[in-house]
Amino acid sequence: MSWKSSQIEGNTYTRLDTEALLSHDRLAPNTTKEESQMIRNHKLALDYCLLNPEEYRQLTLRKIEDIHRLLVDGLDVSHGLRQGLFRITGTNYKPLDNSHQIQENLERMVGCINAQEDTFHRALTAVLLISYIQPFMDGNKRTGRLVGNALLNEAGACPLSYRSVDPVDYKKAMLIFYEQHSLRYFKELFMAQYQFSVENYFV
Repeated sequence: MSWKSSQIEGNTYTRLDTEALLSHDRLAPNTTKEESQMIRNHKLALDYCLLNPEEYRQLTLRKIEDIHRLLVDGLDVSHGLRQGLFRITGTNYKPLDNSHQIQENLERMVGCINAQEDTFHRALTAVLLISYIQPFMDGNKRTGRLVGNALLNEAGACPLSYRSVDPVDYKKAMLIFYEQHSLRYFKELFMAQYQFSVENYFV
């Protein structure tokens, strides 16, 4: 999970490199300190979410910020909600640039998630809307995926590794949601990855 979530964001560690890093603290050649830190951070945040499922029976803005803080620790990324304009490469979509509106929309998202009974709707909403709102200067998609997995795990469902997803396909599905507000492509990807997790990790 830590390898693939990082790879989707451009990290060049291989799966075997990631295993060596996390199991033996061995750095991969021709990689950066930031890449190894990204993976270590993800593992730490993932462990916290998986070992504390009761924390995510009710989601809060503070819990989302706490996950983000773990993910970006030591990566020269500011904590807390974003201030000012933010642009996403490869799309005309422009996220909100007002911190009050960002907080308001996150709180509406949290309320929507907590009001839903279906586990998959809760997780899918978190993954998509955290990525869409882009509340932080960096680490938004990683935060969304990890919050989604925390919600799945709390309900006794399999978390998603996204292992079989091509990063380009993931980004395309996300851009379609940004620009067209269509759930179809990302929802299909999400459910296919859930099936992959069930068949490969939890049978």
